[in-house]
Amino acid sequence: MIESTGISEPLPVAETFTFEDEDGVTLADVAQLDTMVTVVDAVNFSNDFEEAKYLQEAGESLGEDDERSVADLLIDQVEFADVILISKTDLVDEAAITRLKAILTTLNTRARIIPISQGNIDVKEVLGTGLFDFEQAQLAPGWLKEMRGEHIPETEEYGISSFTYTARRPFYPQRFYDFLHNERGYGKLLRSKGYFWLASRPFYAGQWSQAGGIARYGYGGMFWKAVDPKDWPEDEEYRQSIMEQWQEPFGDMRQELVFIGQDLNEKAIREALDNCLLDDEMLVAGRAGWQLLPDPFPAWEA
Repeated sequence: MIESTGISEPLPVAETFTFEDEDGVTLADVAQLDTMVTVVDAVNFSNDFEEAKYLQEAGESLGEDDERSVADLLIDQVEFADVILISKTDLVDEAAITRLKAILTTLNTRARIIPISQGNIDVKEVLGTGLFDFEQAQLAPGWLKEMRGEHIPETEEYGISSFTYTARRPFYPQRFYDFLHNERGYGKLLRSKGYFWLASRPFYAGQWSQAGGIARYGYGGMFWKAVDPKDWPEDEEYRQSIMEQWQEPFGDMRQELVFIGQDLNEKAIREALDNCLLDDEMLVAGRAGWQLLPDPFPAWEA
């Protein structure tokens, strides 16, 4: 049984089992990764998740180069878990526990969620479960399932919902920048993630990630539409996955953003994002015109 430090990320721990030494020996030859368990504090989770605090401010970082936030860490641990134990349930009421379970279910659709008190848990719930599956763990986050069309069951009693915004034309950079930086009462965002396409940077996908009170954006990669097909991967399955996202005239260039939250005003969010899209006149102006548009986003480094 491995108990990681409170600031460790679960994915690198799991990957340790796959590393080979110079003789080709791995930890998996002698030990099986059976269950990933995360313990969530029923009293403090919501506040810690929503607070825009970095690990360095909390005195819990790995050093000066550790730029992670508390919310980053919490979301990594929740999304990768097979079993989530909600501790300190004796210190909150039943409604708070039910609401927290609903939030955790939305963030991780696969995990078993078990409220506990005084640390009491049947050992069979956390050891020898056979629940861990590396591929499934990587696909477990609620935002990823929503993006792939596997809609997350909404917990309507607490107003928790999710949706995906997609579009096949680029954003006006200034309008989208204003959308990201202006709080307009769209509801309480728990998690949002995805890719965006700026007209001023037509060949590149921007990456957006928000967890609780912390949000980030930056360089996400180059669209395949901007890459010569002779330089595409040779793997046929990979090429097929590219073509599944293809739609002329812009190929795989698109907006694809997932929103998960409480009391979200989906209609208002969609309308605001639609207003960020290029209008027909600017769309036909082409890339030469697009790249003249005001762009307040920082320069991207690939």
